[in-house]
Amino acid sequence: MAFPSLTEEQRSQALAKALENRKERAALLAQLKSGSLSLEKVLNREDQVVTRIPVRRVLESLPGIGRVRAGHLLHDLGISPRRRVQGLGSRQKEALLQHFPSHAG
Repeated sequence: MAFPSLTEEQRSQALAKALENRKERAALLAQLKSGSLSLEKVLNREDQVVTRIPVRRVLESLPGIGRVRAGHLLHDLGISPRRRVQGLGSRQKEALLQHFPSHAG
């Protein structure tokens, strides 16, 4: 499948939008790490900023959770390490929220 050819203006607009999305994701993960945003709110959001984040990155942003522990949790809950938030089922979201009750509300 070939990529569509973009004009220089279209390309710069796409790059600007991608940069804005990355900044919003970084801000969201920082809020999660600081505790000003709950895991439940992140998992229930359905905008493009959140849905494209890998679940592993969301878990790693929780206070006290690192790369290794996040990987073990995903394995224990039966969630693929490559799964994005948009691909989580309702039972998987529920399992995550039950595992982190202090971050749920």
